[in-house]
Amino acid sequence: MAELNTGGDGGKGGKVRSKKSNPGVDLTAMVDLAFLLITFFMLTTTLSKPQSMPLAMPDKDPKNEPKDNTKIPEARMMTILIGKDNKLLWYMGKFETPTIAPTEAAYGKNSIRKDILKNTAIAKANTDKPEEEGLIVNIKASDVASYRNLVDILDEMAINKVQLYAIGDITPAEIDLLKQTGLY
Repeated sequence: MAELNTGGDGGKGGKVRSKKSNPGVDLTAMVDLAFLLITFFMLTTTLSKPQSMPLAMPDKDPKNEPKDNTKIPEARMMTILIGKDNKLLWYMGKFETPTIAPTEAAYGKNSIRKDILKNTAIAKANTDKPEEEGLIVNIKASDVASYRNLVDILDEMAINKVQLYAIGDITPAEIDLLKQTGLY
């Protein structure tokens, strides 16, 4: 039990007086209240939540492989190749026969963001079915690309509200294209 003693007979008085007992204050209730308040605030405050980006990855189980390959219209398919020095290369359609030739771009609202918005408009204009509307982006990072560049392009997908995008493996022919343009 905690007690607080106040006062005392520290002087050298010549008179003999009757001893008065010092008043005792019981601090047990205050200590209990302090611990209750600490517990309350610890339980009611939220800790900082880690910032993460939702990313759906395909199942690697070979049993769950799709039985048929779904054909994607070339007008909806955009491929982004991430190179070095915060630069990237993008093209529309297949690599062998692109509908829009490979174009170099940088990150930001005046470069890749405008290209994504333009290609989204093209993809919406070239479809007959409303359920097959929108751009499909295949993101491929090279060995010289930084992790930050991959996160930046994923941020661009979120900013531009691209519904369908995937992270794929870069092919040797695409690496050769990056070497020719000086981005590898």
